[in-house]
Amino acid sequence: MFKYTLEATDGSARAGSFTTPHGVLQTPAFMPVGTLGTVKSVSMDEVRATGAGMVLANTYHLYLRPGQELVRQLGGLHPFMRWDGPILTDSGGYQVFSLADIRQIQDDGVVFRSHIDGSEHLFTPESVMDIQRTLGADVIMAFDECPPGGCDRSAAEEANRRTLTWLERCRSRFDEIANEREAPEQALFPIAQGNVYDDLRRDHVRQISDLGDWHGYAIGGLSVGEAKPDMWRTLEVLDPVLPTDRPRYLMGVGYPDDLLEAIARGCDMFDCVAPTRNARHGTAWTLDQGQVNLKAARFREDTRPIDPGCDCHTCTHYDRAYLRHLVAASELLAVRLVSIHNLRFLVRLGEEARAHIRAGTFASWKTDWLEQYRRERSGR
Repeated sequence: MFKYTLEATDGSARAGSFTTPHGVLQTPAFMPVGTLGTVKSVSMDEVRATGAGMVLANTYHLYLRPGQELVRQLGGLHPFMRWDGPILTDSGGYQVFSLADIRQIQDDGVVFRSHIDGSEHLFTPESVMDIQRTLGADVIMAFDECPPGGCDRSAAEEANRRTLTWLERCRSRFDEIANEREAPEQALFPIAQGNVYDDLRRDHVRQISDLGDWHGYAIGGLSVGEAKPDMWRTLEVLDPVLPTDRPRYLMGVGYPDDLLEAIARGCDMFDCVAPTRNARHGTAWTLDQGQVNLKAARFREDTRPIDPGCDCHTCTHYDRAYLRHLVAASELLAVRLVSIHNLRFLVRLGEEARAHIRAGTFASWKTDWLEQYRRERSGR
């Protein structure tokens, strides 16, 4: 049911195909984030029209609302979301980092205080497997501890130890569920931690590999506050130690330049809330002008699309002047239309990177693209 085929390389950049029970994901690929079973402000038909091949949902949030049992009763995550392609669910491990003020970490698991009603909930490796098995995503993530960027070495070592112990428990419960009841075909991805400490990163990958075979590997604990050069160096450290015949999922990275830098360092799959979050603030990505704020007065009479080179629904139907009006008037349509563009911008970037990797022209194309994007962005 799960297979990764490496089709071409250009330096460390990789083009491949990841086969799942709900379809094949062509990599490198950006995956839109549907935290609560929806990509904010857009329908799944609109997400599909962006060319996205796989989407995410979040275990922690769906557990709290509407609850995994209700999702199961309604047919599972795919019909619930109206998405027939591959789905990946995060384990809730990122919330260990992002909800630091309302959680308590212990060796057994993590106690969260609900951001909805203040109630307490214990997430353990076993319960996280139960929830994700019930939701029914194609790829499910092991429960991990994600320490903040810039943490000291002892904190990173402790997070590695706990994450490895939790991974063993996740694997055990994952296999038990398969023997206990009929469950959908799912792939369990481990998450490699180690912060920005090179030796800890290498050791963690080795320790994870020693636990058995995996359908893919996730890289966690980056884009959480560390400096960009540290992120790039860490990916360069991981590239030669991660298996070449498995997909590599870099968690939480999705700004355009970050995406290309990570592809150049051997990563295949990406997710981030930035496309829709930026759209809610009227911010769009373009190649000809970098990152732009559509509220700017200079767009008041601008009849060009957001990005003249973009083929998305927004750019083929609307101009900057109209979008500027919608953003300035706080119209909900603005969020939807700019979200569609931003999502397509990242999905298309993955498509273009793939084509250039296969053609052997990725390195030069990436350099030219980043120079133009960063030059235009820095000027505005």
